[in-house]
Amino acid sequence: MNGNRRASVSKGRSYQEIGEFWDSHDLGEFWEQTRPVRFGPGALSAATYCPVEAGLADRLRSIAQRRGVSAEALVNLWLQERVAETEKAA
Repeated sequence: MNGNRRASVSKGRSYQEIGEFWDSHDLGEFWEQTRPVRFGPGALSAATYCPVEAGLADRLRSIAQRRGVSAEALVNLWLQERVAETEKAA
């Protein structure tokens, strides 16, 4: 999510803020602010899958479990950090 853009109802600037908002609110409170949305197959997923060595995948799952997150979330976080570092260095 773009850090400058706010979600329409929650006014959150990140998925974390949006999630925290909806943890304490009910959609029924804001139903009049919603609108119908149409989308087709594939609109929900923009995932790209990359093979990971079995041993490395096991280590990732173990680290993620200790941190209380999914392996996918951990890998995405680490990749985002590494890409940002690489872009700064370039």
